[in-house]
Amino acid sequence: MQFTPYLNFNGNCKEAFEFYAELFGGEITSLLTFDQGPPEMDCPPAMKDMVMNAQLQIGNQLLMASDAMESYREPQGMHITIGVSKPEEAERVFAGLSEGGSVQMPMVETFWARRFGMLTDRYGIPWMVNCDK
Repeated sequence: MQFTPYLNFNGNCKEAFEFYAELFGGEITSLLTFDQGPPEMDCPPAMKDMVMNAQLQIGNQLLMASDAMESYREPQGMHITIGVSKPEEAERVFAGLSEGGSVQMPMVETFWARRFGMLTDRYGIPWMVNCDK
């Protein structure tokens, strides 16, 4: 069994996934826009360039997303957690994700982790970065 996070964006999915691909060293393996769907979808013109489905491969992990547009709600009650093995990598990832976002808990050492921090990135996605002891 494998769990795959599926993120919803408010019209900036492509931009977010390009940023995540660079930050995490991943590859966007699929990016399907609404205008690439079948004609019977009758896509409104304002949505034609929006992302219907995207997949980002990061090592053996998969992150998926789309532009939710009319049904978009800011994520709440969850975080995407990133586990890294080195404090320097935790600091790098945290700095990248927090740029333009908001930090809820700065990157610090805790009783369980050499580094841990919580933030919401500039795309509205909540993250926790963790480097275990």
